Amino acid sequence: MATQAANDRVVIFDTTLRDGEQSPGISLDQGEKVEIAEQLARLGVDVIEAGFPVASQGDFEAVQAIAAAVDGPTICGLSRTALADIDRCWEAIQAAPRTRIHTFIATSEIHMREKLRMTPEQVRTEAAAAVAHARQYTDDVEFSPEDASRSDFDFMCEVLQAAVDAGATTLNIPDTVGFAIPAEFGERIRRIRERVTGDYVISAHCHNDLGLAVANSLAAVEAGARQVECTVNGIGERAGNAAMEEVVMALQVRGDFYGGPWTAINTGKMARASPMVSSLTGYPVQYNKAVVGRNAFAHEAGIHQHGVLAKRETYEIMDPAAVGQGESQIVLGKHSGRHAFADTLRKMGYELHGDALNQAFTRFKELADRKVQLTEEDLEALVAEEVGDTVRYKYTLVSVSCHGGTNETPTTTVVLDQDGTKLEVTATGDGMVEAACTAIKQATGIDGRLTDYAVTSVTGGVDALADVVLRFEVDGHSMPGRGLSTDVVEASARAFLNAINRIVRVADHGGPADRSNRPGHIDTI
Repeated sequence: MATQAANDRVVIFDTTLRDGEQSPGISLDQGEKVEIAEQLARLGVDVIEAGFPVASQGDFEAVQAIAAAVDGPTICGLSRTALADIDRCWEAIQAAPRTRIHTFIATSEIHMREKLRMTPEQVRTEAAAAVAHARQYTDDVEFSPEDASRSDFDFMCEVLQAAVDAGATTLNIPDTVGFAIPAEFGERIRRIRERVTGDYVISAHCHNDLGLAVANSLAAVEAGARQVECTVNGIGERAGNAAMEEVVMALQVRGDFYGGPWTAINTGKMARASPMVSSLTGYPVQYNKAVVGRNAFAHEAGIHQHGVLAKRETYEIMDPAAVGQGESQIVLGKHSGRHAFADTLRKMGYELHGDALNQAFTRFKELADRKVQLTEEDLEALVAEEVGDTVRYKYTLVSVSCHGGTNETPTTTVVLDQDGTKLEVTATGDGMVEAACTAIKQATGIDGRLTDYAVTSVTGGVDALADVVLRFEVDGHSMPGRGLSTDVVEASARAFLNAINRIVRVADHGGPADRSNRPGHIDTI
């Protein structure tokens, strides 16, 4: 493995809690911000821009709480060049072991004229004074010329030089309105490095108004930038910021192109950070989002499925496990092929060959043309018909009874049927669903861990069916379960028992069910 040079390390500056929270409709409370910051620390980000302390008392207190609670990354606060703003910023971050003050002022003509109403000379003087004032508090000071991509290059470099001379250690070049084009932005970074003298790290902060935030950030790295400012899931003002997960994985996967640049991000924790930020902000992650989206490693087309089953790398440029996404997903639909169909059945405990497989696959294609989403229940019914028998489960749910309230411990009684014998168990839990699952585990004697749980409404209205989908793992065997009911506790119990029955069935067969002795068996698939 090639040695990673220290001067090629790309600092990941995460601004999810500052620029990300500025997305319309997002308002995180202090506890939520701390929770995200702690996850960012586990992810291995180098700098957390915790907020804009002068913006509000709530933002100040949240930044202060993060500075006191989160260890590992440098904790940064954003500040305008007003000296009182910088004082407030320092007051918020000073408890952190590692601190940074990030101060900014616009350098584009339109911003200076229409927003700041300042002359270029006033802007240059203000920038230098702000950096010098911030250096009284910390030796880690970042300066940004806002709207850099639309600024006059020569004037911007004068301001940047004044900031370095005053003590700035990082020069961040913001594409504030997403105006830049990769080749142009990379050239601007390159020319700044040549023009502005001193000891500093050059950084890129790109917005996604033209869908080029990640591309511009990577162009900046190629040109010598060694810090990238980004957010989890790419959230941020308007169309968002550069997505951290995309920048990091592009540098890793295409190391052959970029050469030395590398990051210290623990990529295996990306899939944990993404849904956390999505849940707390209320901003859903699009299904086809690169790296962390639900479909990032999902394959439905038959040709793709065949290739992935033969060798994952045929259609995947990165290992889903490397970003915390588990394993490749074979999604059965009307575009799926025979290999994926047979592989899915095998994992369910069925081994079909020859005519039986051909007939089942034909019926599957007919079903896929009529249904958007195919469930394992659909496949089991189809297989049962083709192989000439029915699926018999060891346990069936007879009844579920719940009792509890605000000041009472949730209690659930479950009655199961096992080959005509009634099994009744009462259990408690933190909620009715947990109590029901605990009762079922006690009744069946099967213990394990619930690795996934989701409940959705099948229809609208107060009488909507609850559709519960979960996954239960026992001794390395992981099985899905699904249950429907107008009562969410009953739906959960049915889904949980469904998963246990599947595990029992596979265990009884000593692995996937072998039906090779049935009529129509052929040794090839």
